[in-house]
Order: sequence, then C-alpha cells, then structure tokens
Amino acid sequence: MSLIDNLKWRYATKKMNGETVTDEKLNNILDAIQLAPSAYGLQPYTIFVISNPEVKAKLQPASYGQTQIVDGSHIIVFASWTDVSTQQVDDYIANIAAKRNMPAEALGGFKDYINGSIANLSQEQKAAWNAKQTYIALGIGLAAAAEQQVDATPMEGFVPAQYNEILGLNELGLNASVVMTLGYRSETDALATMPKVRRDKDLLFKFI
Repeated sequence: MSLIDNLKWRYATKKMNGETVTDEKLNNILDAIQLAPSAYGLQPYTIFVISNPEVKAKLQPASYGQTQIVDGSHIIVFASWTDVSTQQVDDYIANIAAKRNMPAEALGGFKDYINGSIANLSQEQKAAWNAKQTYIALGIGLAAAAEQQVDATPMEGFVPAQYNEILGLNELGLNASVVMTLGYRSETDALATMPKVRRDKDLLFKFI
C-alpha cells in the first residue's frame, strides 16, 4: 500500500489481541525510528524496547491500567535526556567523525555551534527541548508500524516518575517522554472499524 493508504489504515488501537510482532517487523520499525530526524542529528534520547511480561505488568498501573501495555507485543519507551552536556556533544561529534572517516577537528565549528545554541538554556529548557525530539521519532515509528501492518498506540497517558523508577531512568539521566505500544488490534476493538475522522482540509490547511 502507499503511505497514504497505510496512514488511513493505522489506528490508535484501544485493545490488542496479544499476538507477537515478529522480529523482522519489529526491526524494520526500529530501523525507521533510528533514521528519524532530530535537531542537529543529536538524537537526545534513549529508546527502550520492552517485551518482558513482568516489566510490562509493572508498567500497567503506571499507565492508568491501559490494557495495551500488557496485551500488546512490545512497549516502546522514548526516554529523553534530562540535560545536554558538552561530553554528550563531544561523543556525537566523535561519532560523526568516525562514520565519515574525517578528523573530529574538522567539525569544530559545528560542535561550537551546537554548544553555543544550548549554552544559555536552563536544564529545564534543555530537558523540554530534548523531549520534543522524541515526538519526531514517535511519528516516524507510527508511520513505520503502519507500513508493516502492525498496530501502534501513542501514549501520553502514563506517570513518567513511575516509569522512571521502574526502568531505572533517573540514574541514567533520562526521563520517560512518550510511549508507543506495538501489537495487533483485537476483533473486540469496536472503534477500529469506524471511519477515520480528521478536520477537513479547508479548515486544516491555510495557503499563503
């Protein structure tokens, strides 16, 4: 199917049937998420891919009891950095240099530009900026899941502090930003068969 057909098919699944997503489909979705754009290409987040039933069971109460957490195949937790350090920027620059087979010194101007752009931000502002980047990756993940004919549910309905505690994110300098569950819609999910509703184009788009 085309991208538009895939997006028409996709649905924020409310009830999943417990079927497991294959490794091939999962890896295709993760590959797409890895390729998602981010500011400066920094990717200021770590993504947790959770299939362990015991961990999923612990996360369900922290997700207001939503059943997709335990009935879905995988939980994808986008955990953003709580800060941006010069060491993290240095590591990013070193990775660019290694992948492009060039000296890190040649990227000094780019490194200074990144450090300069964040130098006057508070830690809270940097944390918010990092969290915004996770939503770009989430969007790519949702589209990739639809391309694989895998159902996905984006979730903000969870308690980040509880996720952080369960997954040990605080010690890693991370904060649970947004969640996506992967799986397959249940036949009892009545909303899945209803027409998709979006604002009409003449209301949504303004051409100037």
